Amino acid sequence: MLADLPVRLRPVDQHPPEPGVASIPVSTVDVDALDPAGAARSGGSAAAVLRAVLDHGPVARAGIGQATGLSPAAVSRQTADLISLGLLRELPEAQRATPRAGRPHIPVDVETARHLVCGVHIAVPLLTFGLVDLRGRVVASERVEHDGDPAAVLKLISRHLPDFVRRHGERRRSPAGRFARDDAHAAAPGQLLGVGVVSGGLVDARNGTILEHAPLGWRDVPVGASLRAATGLPVHVDGHARALAQAEILFGDPRARRSLVHLFAGHVVDAAIAMDGTVLRGQRSAAGGVAHLRIPGSTEPCPCGGTGCAEATLSERVWLARAAADGLIRRPDIHLLAEAVAAREPAAVELVRTRLRLTSRLIAMLIDMIDPEVVVLTELGTLQLPELIAQVHAEVAAHSRSCSAPEQVVRPTSFGSGVLAVAAAAGVLGAVHRSPRSVRAPREPRLPLRCPPHGARPVRSADAARPVSAAAVGG
Repeated sequence: MLADLPVRLRPVDQHPPEPGVASIPVSTVDVDALDPAGAARSGGSAAAVLRAVLDHGPVARAGIGQATGLSPAAVSRQTADLISLGLLRELPEAQRATPRAGRPHIPVDVETARHLVCGVHIAVPLLTFGLVDLRGRVVASERVEHDGDPAAVLKLISRHLPDFVRRHGERRRSPAGRFARDDAHAAAPGQLLGVGVVSGGLVDARNGTILEHAPLGWRDVPVGASLRAATGLPVHVDGHARALAQAEILFGDPRARRSLVHLFAGHVVDAAIAMDGTVLRGQRSAAGGVAHLRIPGSTEPCPCGGTGCAEATLSERVWLARAAADGLIRRPDIHLLAEAVAAREPAAVELVRTRLRLTSRLIAMLIDMIDPEVVVLTELGTLQLPELIAQVHAEVAAHSRSCSAPEQVVRPTSFGSGVLAVAAAAGVLGAVHRSPRSVRAPREPRLPLRCPPHGARPVRSADAARPVSAAAVGG
């Protein structure tokens, strides 16, 4: 049985695996494309065509020309190249039934069966593994407990990742709804483009290092170097607020491409700012740090010595302790609180409403400082009960000096319960959409990774299938 074999990652152009070893085909994105310094660089006509199909697909080549301003010849050339890279596919079955003179108008769409990205979100106290396609849709996800020790966590990721990809990648369905193995369109196995890793706290994306994650007690953890050495794959590491901002630019409200603020309120409270499609990082990777902005009306003491700081006020640790002390949940467990909120237990709903009132004051401050077109909020209450965003709008209107129509500005995350997996994959997905020609098979053989089939203990399947917000698994 395949499930009983050790697993290795295998570049698509490498020799077949040895007998008795299951393999996962790999077609990587060039590591240079993952450099945050290149985020503002455009991939030229190829990127413009891929963006047009992402926005409008399925779409005929004539529609791509209208969206991009490229000549018919250029559109045909770029489309052919993107199809050869496995980034686009033709849909002859969707061709217009009405006969036309000249070349048939065969639509193209983003190819979602050929390539996948594996994302890993590091939180308190769980890892979330996800497989995400080129449209930012979560194919599979799974949560795994960890003990918080950085060396043990990185080893756990290295051991669990290949088995996770094998178990879920081989079962993913084609766009038509059939299993890929039974679909001629998706007969080739899925190919892994790379690994994205995100966490809360201060993250140096250029060096792939988590500089500081206070709830985990991590400082200067070389996540990228460790996982690259273990897997042989390109690895992109970032803070989850910045990663989610990138995902919103790619797949969310089109206004986010002009200006965006993303606020994440979990165990860690941080923000990301994007202008003209580029997420700002800052000289010391600290752009968007809001943990010590003072929230009006809060007197919560902060370890910094002040009171009312955003993270001390809004962190899930504070609200879980309060919920447990009030008898709303048996112990300070975010899943228990998420279940109570989803069940609309009055005391639990009132608790998250109180937290949202304070969160909204922070949003009002960010709007007044930055004046973005869109503010995206990721937190427990609005993910479990989307209608609570109306309360956020009312509070922002009451506290912002510049925003008279917050319902047009403030919105919840675009990714619902898949938000953690999408966040983790966003860096690699962004590189592919920004530089489509960076998708290549590895230029040299990579060290294969073996993984025993029972290398980690996933959370039971019922939990893994339950819709859970980013805030419900920490940050």
